[in-house]
Amino acid sequence: MLDTAVRARLGPPMDRVAARLGAFGVRPGQVTAAALVVGVGACVAAGLGAWWVALGLWLANRMLDGLDGPLARRRGATDFGGFVDFTADFVVYGGFVVGVAVAVPDARIACSALLAAYLLNNVAQLSFASLVEKRRLPYGDERSIRLTPGLTEGTETVLAYAAFCLLPRHAEVVAWVFAAMVLFTTGQRVALARRVLSPRS
Repeated sequence: MLDTAVRARLGPPMDRVAARLGAFGVRPGQVTAAALVVGVGACVAAGLGAWWVALGLWLANRMLDGLDGPLARRRGATDFGGFVDFTADFVVYGGFVVGVAVAVPDARIACSALLAAYLLNNVAQLSFASLVEKRRLPYGDERSIRLTPGLTEGTETVLAYAAFCLLPRHAEVVAWVFAAMVLFTTGQRVALARRVLSPRS
């Protein structure tokens, strides 16, 4: 929901940083790898209950993730790069929730529900992206995978995971609320798919 506005604001400074990195010969895959390592560190820190460390590493992961895209577009984006970036994102997204579940036993059921919501949302999102590509329909954005907007996107995930770190005693509530938001987004994508892909009479 907030990604378009956030990208409009952060895009220009990210492009400038990407230009400097490119001038030093840094490759997009190196940035993606760094983001993954930092993100896994955030997951481990969350599992240990080191919430401030987890928060710092999580935000660093998101900043690095925001750089590999503009860097790739400068050097020539590849589909494999987009695939690796998307996969790395969900290693961290899922791993962080597992870390919260380890550190906060009372939140384990809610965290399991959040992971299940991620699974459903990704099935809906990627199935729709595949069919849109197959039919060459003008849906989605400029990224490697045709991602459609919804209530929960990257920005909302950043905020939810920051809430885990800042309010660990309320991790169960955060997980339930965010799981409900992700399920609502899944419903949005199913409704969009029905409207776009259903045969017209």
